[in-house]
Amino acid sequence: MSDEARLVRIEELAAHQAKVIEELSDQLAEQWKLLEQTRAKLDRLTERFLSLEETSLEAPAITRPPHY
Repeated sequence: MSDEARLVRIEELAAHQAKVIEELSDQLAEQWKLLEQTRAKLDRLTERFLSLEETSLEAPAITRPPHY
């Protein structure tokens, strides 16, 4: 294999790797955005759950059934 052919092959490989890195970077950014949205939803649901828990009636006292 000539030096020129090797150089062309290396340049093709570098271009391919640069494209793959850019695609992976885009995917990572999209996943991070989705993670942040999910975290925000979880925070809202947690707040809602805690609010509902605070306003709910207290559990009735544990008593023996009448047949005991």
